[in-house]
Amino acid sequence: MARAQVNPTRMELTRLKKKLVTAVRGHKLLKDKRDELMRQFLDLVRENMDLRLKVEKGIQDANKNFVVAKSTMSKEVLHTALMVPKQEVFVEAGKKNVMSVDIPDFSYKTRTADENDIYSYGFAYTSSDLDGAVKSLADILPDMLRLAAIEKSCQLMAAEIEKTRRRVNALEHVIIPETRETIKYITMKLDENERSTQIRLMKVKDMMLKEAHDYESKNHGYPIEVETSK
Repeated sequence: MARAQVNPTRMELTRLKKKLVTAVRGHKLLKDKRDELMRQFLDLVRENMDLRLKVEKGIQDANKNFVVAKSTMSKEVLHTALMVPKQEVFVEAGKKNVMSVDIPDFSYKTRTADENDIYSYGFAYTSSDLDGAVKSLADILPDMLRLAAIEKSCQLMAAEIEKTRRRVNALEHVIIPETRETIKYITMKLDENERSTQIRLMKVKDMMLKEAHDYESKNHGYPIEVETSK
């Protein structure tokens, strides 16, 4: 494993140890975030599959009813019946924060609370199949909005999972091993310098002891002259 090019000093060693503690803690937090994102992502994917099947079935039923209504009604009558809608739908787009990911949240409200306002025509000259088609589209509207929100949420969460996964891998396979290797290198260099210093001190001590011994040897046996007063 490659290590960073640094000066082997105690200050650098302290800095790298703090960096390693932060990297290990960040790695754990990012792994927990990735796992939770994956769990919620899979839940959304399963809900997305169920909603898609439900919405597709509702649209298919509405299309069948429109085809039957078109076969029993003239084109002019059908267009006139659907030309001016009676009900209005207002869609509100919000967002929710899930593990630092802003996912959309759609809600809607109608202009009036009367469920019969979805029919913009009278029932005298129209087919009941047209009523079924309009009712089918009105019933799947909440599911369509929910499906749109979930599909966008899945895209956003998938991108965040991939980004988090890259960060986890960078910490796990690059930054943390490189920092540990650098700490090991600096520790070895400092120990080596400390041993070298001890050896030099021991040599200096030996030299000083040897010089003191030689000095005592040279002066051994010579009497010390002491002046006496007459």
